[in-house]
Amino acid sequence: MSPFGFTPDDGDEENGKPEDLNAMMRQMQEQIQKQFEQLGINPAGFVNPFAAFAQGSQDALPQAVVRDTAKKFVQAQGSQPIGTKDVTVVDNAFEIADLWLNEATVFPATPGTTSQRSVSRLDWVDVTLAGWQATMEPLATGLSSAISSLLDDAMAQQSQDVDSGEAMAAPMGAIAGLLRTFIGSLIATQLGQAIGAISSSATGAHDVALPLLDPARPILIPENIEKWSADLEIPKTEVYLFHALREAAIARLFAHNPWIVSYMRSAIVDYGRGIRIDMEAIQRQAEEAMQNFDPSQINPESGENSFNIALNNGIFAPEETAEQRAALSKLETALALVDGWADDVTTLAAGDRLPAITQLREMYRRQRATNAPAQQLFKSLLGLEVSPKLTREASAFWQKVRESKDVASRDALWSGILPTADELLDPVAFLSSTQVPDDLSGLL
Repeated sequence: MSPFGFTPDDGDEENGKPEDLNAMMRQMQEQIQKQFEQLGINPAGFVNPFAAFAQGSQDALPQAVVRDTAKKFVQAQGSQPIGTKDVTVVDNAFEIADLWLNEATVFPATPGTTSQRSVSRLDWVDVTLAGWQATMEPLATGLSSAISSLLDDAMAQQSQDVDSGEAMAAPMGAIAGLLRTFIGSLIATQLGQAIGAISSSATGAHDVALPLLDPARPILIPENIEKWSADLEIPKTEVYLFHALREAAIARLFAHNPWIVSYMRSAIVDYGRGIRIDMEAIQRQAEEAMQNFDPSQINPESGENSFNIALNNGIFAPEETAEQRAALSKLETALALVDGWADDVTTLAAGDRLPAITQLREMYRRQRATNAPAQQLFKSLLGLEVSPKLTREASAFWQKVRESKDVASRDALWSGILPTADELLDPVAFLSSTQVPDDLSGLL
């Protein structure tokens, strides 16, 4: 499921075997160094594949690698600086949005209104980086722990097989050590790629439905809002107000319900804790790589030889446990609930003051269904696809709760037990199951 890892290219030609394991290790090292250099990342410190392993000092998720990779992607796509007009337009939109939101949610406006709320794509990477780091580090930790376990098993097997003449344990131990050394940097590189890609479509800090700012506060990326609305025949004032409403609403939710932050991150921790590495798959692919490896065979198109290290698919594809599937379901439902709640709050706040609110909501849903920032991220890192259908069901759930109760009752649900994906389909039954009766005598 998870796409991290090393993938040796089988190749179509018969290649010779390497003279020894050191040749393969050197080749893997050169491939990793080349990939970092292509991304504009200084590979110093990653040159010796066993140096960090010996020192035991490598970070689970090196933030500098995440930042450098993300910024390299942003610079390749372009990032327009923020102008005076951008600041004025965004500030005005948030001022109006805050007034309207006061009528649509019980959560008050977030503090820090003096902070800049219009940012460029590069600024967005800087201000959200710590949030990405805190959210995704459990994945790197889980993989590193799995690598450590793999290494321990390989070393134990080696000691058992020395007398029996088994020769594969030593190479496997070396490969496991190499994997553990580089795993943090590889995950950081892939996370940086995902962040860099998201920066070209994200309209704010919270349209990924994740708590990325601490403390939570709303920001918008004018360049991306202009891109988002390029083909819409809707006044830009309405477009900016729509995005300001959504962004400020989610910022209020996270700011006044900090437990939601822990709830989401605990799901990723649970998933990371369950990661296991398939030793047989590693051994099989290592054997294939050693059989097919030939330094003299160069692909004329890619410039690479037959032993290729890929980041996007490979041996880190463990069969998910029931606990991991439950963690992903928990995370997917939480993301849908945040997104659906923001949709209901935005719609209520806009009322008839935004004539194009229906068109803007539909445009937002269509784009998220095909190019959602959260979809990009979680599909890349977890193999999780947040269902647009689940988000629509969550929006309808919040609306029905509000209409059957009131705004305060709707928002009060965030302080209790959240509904499951199945419970979203029947708000009345969910409310009945969570409501404490006035007369408790029957329970005695």
